[in-house]
Amino acid sequence: MDRNFKEDVEYPKTLDRLDPLRQFTHRFYQTKGEIYLCGHSVGLASIDAEKSLNDLLEVWKKEGVRIWMYNNYQYVKYSSLLAELMAPLIKVQPNEIVISGSCTSNIHVAMCTLYKPTIKKYKVLVDDINFASDRYAVDSQVRLNNLAPSDAVKVVRCQGSFMKEDLIINSMTTDVALLLLPAVYYKTSQVLELKRICEKAHELGIIIGLDISHAIGVIDLDLQILNIDFAVWCTYKYLNGGPGSCAGLYMNKKHFKLSPGLAGWYGNKDENRFQFKQEFDHQRNANGWQIGTPSLFSMAPLKGSLEIFNEAGINNIRKKSLHITAYLMYLIDTKLVHYGFSVGNLREDEKRGGHVSIIHVDAQRISLSLKSRGVVTDFREPDIMRVTPIALYTTYLQVYEFVEILLYIMKSKTY
Repeated sequence: MDRNFKEDVEYPKTLDRLDPLRQFTHRFYQTKGEIYLCGHSVGLASIDAEKSLNDLLEVWKKEGVRIWMYNNYQYVKYSSLLAELMAPLIKVQPNEIVISGSCTSNIHVAMCTLYKPTIKKYKVLVDDINFASDRYAVDSQVRLNNLAPSDAVKVVRCQGSFMKEDLIINSMTTDVALLLLPAVYYKTSQVLELKRICEKAHELGIIIGLDISHAIGVIDLDLQILNIDFAVWCTYKYLNGGPGSCAGLYMNKKHFKLSPGLAGWYGNKDENRFQFKQEFDHQRNANGWQIGTPSLFSMAPLKGSLEIFNEAGINNIRKKSLHITAYLMYLIDTKLVHYGFSVGNLREDEKRGGHVSIIHVDAQRISLSLKSRGVVTDFREPDIMRVTPIALYTTYLQVYEFVEILLYIMKSKTY
């Protein structure tokens, strides 16, 4: 897409008319007079997600306990149904995906199965700028194995604003058993060069885990090529599954023979689950890592949302995301640098995710001023405003208007 951007107000209107994804904007609920730029945190509700949720509610109202038998056991196998829709987003087989729990609980589920420390190979490699909950889970799993995090958790220290892949690779020593890294960093939007990292980890026999929460739904991922062992992600950000919607877990099919470290009745084989045998007989696919009964109301909106993704195509979503965020960065460079703003993410397409990190010394106060004017962004310490034009529902005109509101705030000093 052409990036000879212009500053005038007519230019974004032209881009909106030419936008190949423009028809999806009207399938999302947006508050009149508000500019929503926080889809990296919680995505907006769609008409499609609402219908999926209401369909479930109607079946429950009519069928009661018979909901489990409805439409050839559709809701018993609901995770598998969603996995079919989710698989194209990360290029894996549907039976390698289970929709269950939360992102953090799925780290526990995966590590309980795959983290098997020995005397010589026991360390878990992490970094110091990933989302903190991932680290909490890692430390917890290390303690459950009677090890001390101070010894068994090896932390790659970021030097500067962005993580250098060489620091991670050089930290992969023979005593590292497992690594857990983000595909995209939640503050800076940096995309790691995963191919290099994974190739080195494979050489050393390191179990590879990725948190793809800030990547799935905005980046065209291929986990099959990377050949990682597991991945976790939440579904309420770019996937628009709703606040607290059930998370995803990818388990590489090469591990299907392993018995899940955290077992529960819903991980048992379908054909004998209701025989209630006292010995666990796990499903030889990702569904074997389910624990309890599915949280249907936390899963249903995902069906409608994922259908939108499959209709739009993740490649088209990524193209628009890169273009509309490049337009935002252009406007920052041309209109806002004089007021102390700068872009806090990398500029190369292959090195940035879906949000733009805007840096300003008064970012927190400016964020509050934006909120009072109907603009929804968020703030992260110490000086970052995260701003996300979502490909499926943000218009170029909204991006232009956001920058104009920022200009007014700075000129009037109302922050």
